[in-house]
Amino acid sequence: MKSQDIAIVGILLAVGAIVRYLSLVIPGPIVSNLVIAFYCLAIILVMPTFTEVIGIGIVAGIMCAFLSHSIFPPANLISEPVGAIACLVTYTSLRNKFSFSPVPSTLVGTLISGSTFVIVAMIMIAPAILSKFATMGAFVAATVPIVIVTAIVNASIVQILYLPASRVLARGKA
Repeated sequence: MKSQDIAIVGILLAVGAIVRYLSLVIPGPIVSNLVIAFYCLAIILVMPTFTEVIGIGIVAGIMCAFLSHSIFPPANLISEPVGAIACLVTYTSLRNKFSFSPVPSTLVGTLISGSTFVIVAMIMIAPAILSKFATMGAFVAATVPIVIVTAIVNASIVQILYLPASRVLARGKA
């Protein structure tokens, strides 16, 4: 990855971390994760390799784990790399097919990341979940709408930011 690409990824991850930090004022065991929007935008703009995407996901996961008050913050260490890979794979397959390809790429990345987070949390801390929710089904019913709404918000943010960001980057390369 070129140094300019590293800077772009770093800036977008920093913005995502700041937004994530500010979201900590929202009470509750699980909150939306806008870091995903910013790492998806970075992936879409830079088009890193598969291993670089895993690295982006790991860094995002570490940031999310530290800046979280969710029910099991370490789940981010798994869910963010998986979401980043899903975003890359989706965008790579759709980018030349239509102009709004950032939307499904971010949507899929967020849905996969959120679902992975929920599954890892269910596996790792089932007793803690059952102390807050009547059943695992209740936990899933409470978290799935958050994942879906976050995916829609993230996809919208990335599509809105994609055009101006890509123009700025194109201007820098000319």
